[in-house]
Amino acid sequence: MKGILQNVYLTILNASLDLLVRGFYVAVLFWVWQHRLTEISNPWAYWIGLLLLEDFAFYWLHRVDHFCRLFWAVHVTHHSSEEFNLTVGFRSSVFQPLYRFVYFLPIALLGFRAEDIVFMYSATQIWGILVHTQYVGKLGVLEWFMVTPSHHRVHHASNVRYLDRNMGMCLIIWDRLFGTFADEAPEDPVRYGLTTNITDQSPGNLVFHEWKKLGEDLRKPGPLVQKLRYLLEPPGWSHDGSSLTADEMREVMGLSKNNTRVTKKDDKLVEY
Repeated sequence: MKGILQNVYLTILNASLDLLVRGFYVAVLFWVWQHRLTEISNPWAYWIGLLLLEDFAFYWLHRVDHFCRLFWAVHVTHHSSEEFNLTVGFRSSVFQPLYRFVYFLPIALLGFRAEDIVFMYSATQIWGILVHTQYVGKLGVLEWFMVTPSHHRVHHASNVRYLDRNMGMCLIIWDRLFGTFADEAPEDPVRYGLTTNITDQSPGNLVFHEWKKLGEDLRKPGPLVQKLRYLLEPPGWSHDGSSLTADEMREVMGLSKNNTRVTKKDDKLVEY
């Protein structure tokens, strides 16, 4: 019940902010559409194209949220639950509505109407919510091209091999193409939450705990470039090695980028 109430609280904050700024970002999308480069008259091409482009744009939005500390501070609220159920699908990244629309501007420039972009994002979010479940196993052939509950369990895992994997909303093909895919491995059961879970679960800390840690890192003595790297490098980056990024942790554990284990044999790297 505590987790459900937290999810409702974060959803209300996100939805309220989204409603507050929606008029602005729809107006920006509409302005860009007025300067569109193309006109798509075939309805099949229009709607299928919009689905693919919107899902592709979301993949990169989601990937940046995971690989840039500044945006991870926003997105971390979606991952801080140590549970995994349908209500976690509503556990929102509170401040994401302030910048999410920027990723959809190229879609408007290609001739897709602002209201259709917003509609398609909302429609694909339904699937994104439904995959937050532990009650559905692997789904056969769908595992190759759709984001499934199995794929998304991996995404919410705190296991090192699974960190920053499976970013897609509806289609898993982007992760397979761009090297962020990981399969759910029976030998490594998923553990949900963060690599270091928060202990203070007060309403304010739920939203701002990562911002507080980022502020502490920015106050560390060092040149401007160090401070910029704390903002822009992946979560876990440190100037002195006191904390590690997901890729650095995988390297320490001897895991390659495709999560196979790496060992040395006769001075050669062998994967298995």
